[in-house]
This record gives sequence, C-alpha cells and structure tokens, in this order.
Amino acid sequence: MKPKAVRKPAAKKPTKTTRAPRKADPTLQLLKAVVQALDAKKAEALQVLHVGRQSSITDYLVLATATSEPHLRALRVELEKVLDSHRARILGTDGHQGSGWTVVDAFELMVHLFTSENRDKYRMELLWRDAEEVAVSKLLK
Repeated sequence: MKPKAVRKPAAKKPTKTTRAPRKADPTLQLLKAVVQALDAKKAEALQVLHVGRQSSITDYLVLATATSEPHLRALRVELEKVLDSHRARILGTDGHQGSGWTVVDAFELMVHLFTSENRDKYRMELLWRDAEEVAVSKLLK
C-alpha cells in the first residue's frame, strides 16, 4: 500500500503583523542612548558626525559642550554609565582635570566633551567637514 501524500499548507505571505522585527543596529542603539543621556544632562551644541568613510578608527564622533568643569565631569560620568549599561567596550578615556576636554573612545563611537572655550578653540567639526552629519533630533526620539 502506497502512503498518502501529505499536502503542506500554502506559505503565508508576510504581513505587518507576521513579519519578524528587524534587529536594531547595536551601534545605533548605543549612539541614541549616548545622545539622549548627554541631552538629559544638559549638554550644549550636541553634534553627531558619521565618519566611518573617513576614519579607520571609529564610525561616529559625538561632540558636546559643557558649561563648566563640574558639568564636564558630570557629562563624563553619565556617559560612562550609559556605556557600561550597554556593555560597550571602552578603549580609553583621556582628559585631565582642568583641561576642558575629555575624550571617551568606545570603539564605534568616540565622544568629545568640551568646555565652550575649547570647543571654539579646536573646532573639531571643521576637521571633519567631509563627514555626514547625523540629525540629533532623530536620535532624541
């Protein structure tokens, strides 16, 4: 006796409700969290540059201005909390007390925190004028 052929049900076409959610890019998730944390701590002149095409050492530069040295330290502490909570690999931190500039290298992201005097002095955004600027407003949503 020949076994009966089992007919498989027709495959459903994906719809909005059955489509699997796309995995979010972890770098973009981290970038959003960093920008949101700096904004919540009242960082000024937040700017994000996508430098992946111009740099072999990082994908994004985050630039922010602090109103004072204590504010600069508070921004760095908050930044480190966010990086720790996302288990981001921190390659290094540089910034001496009173220097007015702190750099945190988190591999895909490099964050530069400045006092307003140093932001005006070093004008990092001009060094990377070929980079694509990422709209901070979209990252704050």
